[in-house]
Amino acid sequence: MSSAQITVRIDKTVKDEATMLFRKMGIDQSTAINMFYRQTIAERKLPFQPVAETTRELLSRTLLELDSKDINVECDEDGVLLIDEELHPELYDWILSE
Repeated sequence: MSSAQITVRIDKTVKDEATMLFRKMGIDQSTAINMFYRQTIAERKLPFQPVAETTRELLSRTLLELDSKDINVECDEDGVLLIDEELHPELYDWILSE
């Protein structure tokens, strides 16, 4: 089997954290990347589902993750962010403009 070399640019922190995790798993970066490629070929798709969040979804998730008493937010049964216009007019206006 012949091999090919690839060059990838990646954030140093991401590389360092992944390398540390790979080491704990007993594999190196090359093995991890080979595993990713082989799994992609076997499944004929990415081995994970990338999801693009809308700005509204990102804001909703971020605000809900905050443990802030200054912002009172809730979501309806569909996960849509509900903001009281009187309590947070700046957030309310921003959400409507998106």
